[in-house]
Amino acid sequence: PACAGGPLGRGVGQETAMNDARPTDTPPGTSWQAEDGLHVDTRGLTPPDPLVAVLWHILQADQEGPVIAHFDRNPVHLFAELERVGWAYEYASPDADGGVRLILRPSR
Repeated sequence: PACAGGPLGRGVGQETAMNDARPTDTPPGTSWQAEDGLHVDTRGLTPPDPLVAVLWHILQADQEGPVIAHFDRNPVHLFAELERVGWAYEYASPDADGGVRLILRPSR
């Protein structure tokens, strides 16, 4: 559940992650298409870039999922944003280096 003050619990007048995720030509991180879906690798990025990268990819008009997102750590600030834009997540097996992997799909 979102905290008071906005989708990320921030006060009025502060930027939200969605504002940071305005469409650009190139999102942060790397991505590739595989048989199991679109992979978005955010490992090594500093906040808020992992959140921005994932939101950029899932908000593309033609994106239907699944999106497999790779993180250095648990992306706790992403969960409320996913719910807000109608996407669900599930944990996948960890990356070989111990990173966190999520499988993202539209919840509609």
